[in-house]
Amino acid sequence: MEKLTIAGRSFRSRLMVGTGKYTTFHEMKAALDESGAEIVTVAVRRVNLEEREESLLSYVDVHRYFLLPNTAGCKTADEAIRTAHLARAAGLSNWVKLEVIPDDGTLLPDPVATVEAAEALVKEGFVVLPYTSDDHHVARRLLEVGCATVMPFGSAIGTGQGLPHPERLKRIIDMVAGRVPVVIDAGIGAPSDAALAMELGADAVLINTAIAKSENPIQMARAMAMGVEAGRLAYLAGRIPRATTASPSSPATGLIGSTL
Repeated sequence: MEKLTIAGRSFRSRLMVGTGKYTTFHEMKAALDESGAEIVTVAVRRVNLEEREESLLSYVDVHRYFLLPNTAGCKTADEAIRTAHLARAAGLSNWVKLEVIPDDGTLLPDPVATVEAAEALVKEGFVVLPYTSDDHHVARRLLEVGCATVMPFGSAIGTGQGLPHPERLKRIIDMVAGRVPVVIDAGIGAPSDAALAMELGADAVLINTAIAKSENPIQMARAMAMGVEAGRLAYLAGRIPRATTASPSSPATGLIGSTL
């Protein structure tokens, strides 16, 4: 399968994974290993950037995984910009998964503040991967300001509701049309959701809660990897069109006894 390329950097896996909500760091490490993912997101606010001994970062092999700092917990554009600068200054990365979420109740991204922060960070040399809604107008604006990906949610963070509005995601995918990767981020609950996202033409998915809070995160990590791969292969293979009438799978001509 062809590689995923973001901002000139290529990755074999099209599954990105998060590091939050695991019961232990050991469980997190085992799930990351089983997922086959190469891009791993870390919330800057959860990491002790001065003392890394026995912290989250001591369980993530930086030689194996590409660390993607995220601005989870930031409620304004200014907070997100400062957090991205903090991560870069600490040597984590000049890549940032941008999240600006002002409402703890819905965890929906602020579209205006997200675009504002994205534009500022791009101008300052960051590679910006913005978490956004499934509104194609916002996605277009993020594309225009120079983001390296567009990352619409499948559904609200942590809900596991899957992709209740696939047509909205498909509109974004078709609009972007290969200019930058589209990554479905948030809401995925099962491998079938991940497969559907990929079947729609998404370039990758980012999953955290559905793995970390499952009954067996290690097995679920592997299942999600398989779902992503199956969905991508199905997209490349091209599914049959949906029809309103039945069609026999065997030919209707040349049957034995058909001339009797």
